[in-house]
Amino acid sequence: MSLFFKADMGMEQEYALSSILSILYIAPIFYIFEKRTQNLLSSISVFFLSFVDDGLFISQEKSFEKSNANIFCCYSIISSLFKQFNLLIEHNKSEVFHFSRLTKNFHLSPLDLRSLGRLLCPKDKWRYLRFIFNRKLFFQHLIYFYSNKALSTVKCMKILGNLTRGLSPLHKWLLYRTCIMPIALYRFQLWYFKGASTSYPLKELKKIQYRAVLWIMDAFQTSLS
Repeated sequence: MSLFFKADMGMEQEYALSSILSILYIAPIFYIFEKRTQNLLSSISVFFLSFVDDGLFISQEKSFEKSNANIFCCYSIISSLFKQFNLLIEHNKSEVFHFSRLTKNFHLSPLDLRSLGRLLCPKDKWRYLRFIFNRKLFFQHLIYFYSNKALSTVKCMKILGNLTRGLSPLHKWLLYRTCIMPIALYRFQLWYFKGASTSYPLKELKKIQYRAVLWIMDAFQTSLS
């Protein structure tokens, strides 16, 4: 609503105002994209999600080839819109990932974006917003990553107290509950639910608990469990 004026100062991504300005700037693009694909969406099952400047296309098809064709169509439309708005898409950060319930090995064809300078091969693991997915939605990679991160933190906390000085056992316990448990149980709702196999994650959590108890109680590794 204001008059035009020169803005020669940028704003880095970590600032709070940056995400708000980013959403205000790219929201019209998503609105135009939705309008342009309304006629296609009757035959193409594609959804588009955005977390600030991270976009995600979701296609639900029984055929990988048809899913790739749907994503290619939508990706081309959004790329042309960004170009019209003088914005750039970092194609080198684009990824493609397929979920499947098939028990046998299957061939995954790449997503051909050579017209935009890329040929995307499907990945075995996919990281998005600190989540780690595999093709069958088994979360061993997620559990392994965060349990090891928590275990490393427990080992580093040994410098904060010992038998003669440092934190008391009560403070160690409080530190463990507030700093380490949230890491170890990050999004545990994904894998800990009724009917799920929890033998592997519980085994990993026991390793963390064992190390933490030794540190909190000033015990030795040869002490009785």
